[in-house]
Amino acid sequence: MKNLFKNKTVIVTGHTGFKGSWLTLVLINLGARVVGISNDIPTKPAFFQILKLNKKIKDLRADVRDLKIIKKIFKRYKPDYIFHLAAQSLVKQSFKYPVNTFTTNFVGTLNILESLRELKKECVSVIITSDKSYKNFEIDRGYKENDILGGEDPYSASKGSAELVIQSYCNSFFKGDKKKIAVARAGNVIGGGDWSKDRLVPDCMKSWSKRKKVILRNPDATRPWQHVLEAVFGYLTLAIKLSKNSKIRGEAFNFGPNNKDNKSVLNVVKEMKKSWKAVSWTIKKSRKAKYESKLLKLNSNKAKLKLNWKTNLNFKEMIKMTTNWYKNFYEKKENNFEFSIKQILSYQKINKNKK
Repeated sequence: MKNLFKNKTVIVTGHTGFKGSWLTLVLINLGARVVGISNDIPTKPAFFQILKLNKKIKDLRADVRDLKIIKKIFKRYKPDYIFHLAAQSLVKQSFKYPVNTFTTNFVGTLNILESLRELKKECVSVIITSDKSYKNFEIDRGYKENDILGGEDPYSASKGSAELVIQSYCNSFFKGDKKKIAVARAGNVIGGGDWSKDRLVPDCMKSWSKRKKVILRNPDATRPWQHVLEAVFGYLTLAIKLSKNSKIRGEAFNFGPNNKDNKSVLNVVKEMKKSWKAVSWTIKKSRKAKYESKLLKLNSNKAKLKLNWKTNLNFKEMIKMTTNWYKNFYEKKENNFEFSIKQILSYQKINKNKK
């Protein structure tokens, strides 16, 4: 992996977000020349700012909805790889701001594809959508890549719409060997440095850092928990395989945990307690809001078969790694950049040993 990304120009859109920042950090560690495109810093605090990643990459402020600007960036930097993560990624926000959600997620993706179409060189692109691209039938078998796309809420519908335009461009404009595109679908990731709104781990950490109890309103709700590095290395693995194998061009791949990691919210906080004594909670059950639909489970057998990818962290390892990152941040024990690199190296070692 290091040999393939070293000294390569890699554009990451949404590089200031949670997953985008971790992907950027991994690419830096692999020796890539990263060009980041983001509209703003989405949260305060933010992993991107805490690690001062802007000093280690070309950090650009640009809106993916502005086709003219995106074309200029692609033309200037001539990327070898593109990872498109820029999005309005919160379901609750999509009800408040549906137009912003659709223009960012659909038009933004369209602009990336159109800019790529005019790029006059070979380029490998991984476009990250979501597990919510699938039309949700509330089934437990795990959604496969050829299942029906769609979605009732604005966020899910915007991601499903983006998938349609990706398919159109792949079939209409990217049939040669110069432009190779694939889609990555991943869901519910956790890890250090996430401060997004209305998410369990960030809400817990904000409360515990102030010695307050977090309120658990749906303690029995289960989620397919997955550490952010599992998804990030899935994206990188897909890019590598895509660069060598034209047969998977235009295909979509799920990156999700196995069913054993479908644990309840209460299971998560109890496991966190083992690593951080500050952890405390109170239960106040409430009815689910309309935007809190059941999360989709993904079937990742295709990624295992064609990419040799699978999740490697068990539930306890994932929760410990996540909790330790926040504990280190709030207790100011080690340099945050160095601590994060250590977690990447630790994950790579586990990944290698479990292959």
